[in-house]
Amino acid sequence: MKENWLKISGMHDGASPRIFKNAAKLRLSMTPSEKNLWNELKNKPLGFKFRRQHPIKFYILDFYCHKKHLSIEIDGGYHNHLEQKEKDKKRTEYLNSVGIKEIRFQNDMVLNNIEQVLKQIYVELRTGSP
Repeated sequence: MKENWLKISGMHDGASPRIFKNAAKLRLSMTPSEKNLWNELKNKPLGFKFRRQHPIKFYILDFYCHKKHLSIEIDGGYHNHLEQKEKDKKRTEYLNSVGIKEIRFQNDMVLNNIEQVLKQIYVELRTGSP
């Protein structure tokens, strides 16, 4: 997996200025579930720094830990639509191809069971690559 990570050109892999601008807008209009998780991640769980709305290539990752190459996505109801599932699959494939692991949580889980979400994130931080 580490060899794949070397393919990426910087931590943003050529994200365009438009993607950076969109990411900045998203940071200003976070959903309640994103705010809920950010309140936990901004305190550097287990000493790992997370970025919110991180641009990479054509995508904006909800939360990203560069040191662990870990992306955390929070999915709303529209992620259940077939077209969006296909887009999510392509995105996950791209992230995996450059050595980034993606984990996903539903909005409801982040809002109603943050302890379980954090447990899963902590497991990834302790055991995940690199």
